[in-house]
Amino acid sequence: MGGWDIALVVLALLIIPVVTAKIYDRCELAAILEKAGFGVYRGYTIGDWLCLVHYESGFDTSFVDHNPDGSSNYGIFQINSAWWCDNGITPTPNLCNMDCRDLLNRHVLDDIMCARKVVGSRKGMKAWDAWIRHCSGHDLSSWTKGCTMHAKPYKKKINS
Repeated sequence: MGGWDIALVVLALLIIPVVTAKIYDRCELAAILEKAGFGVYRGYTIGDWLCLVHYESGFDTSFVDHNPDGSSNYGIFQINSAWWCDNGITPTPNLCNMDCRDLLNRHVLDDIMCARKVVGSRKGMKAWDAWIRHCSGHDLSSWTKGCTMHAKPYKKKINS
């Protein structure tokens, strides 16, 4: 490779937009979820979403987890390829009409729209095992503590 060839390759790499992943701060994600209308969505609070994301992905948009059934979970919400997105490997109805790789970047609006569809399904948040194990039935108000929220906090009654 000559000098000009190397220069062209470097220039091409600089021009290609780089879409990087992101590990969100809890309050940053809370504000994004609030703007997306998740203050209270289908009876679930932003605390439910933050708890879910913490236990599913650690707030990391690039997180991928592979399941024993051959499917994989993608992104900050761990959207499953067997139902919700297409990874090119797992047979799927692709109910969110998206490529699973699109769930791995810092832009979470498409992730939020897909997660909204998951919660709109008959399982609701029970579609996520981590939510059942760590969040369901707990006081989740601490997840938004210290965050600048514009909506009034929603106090969900806890059944003892």
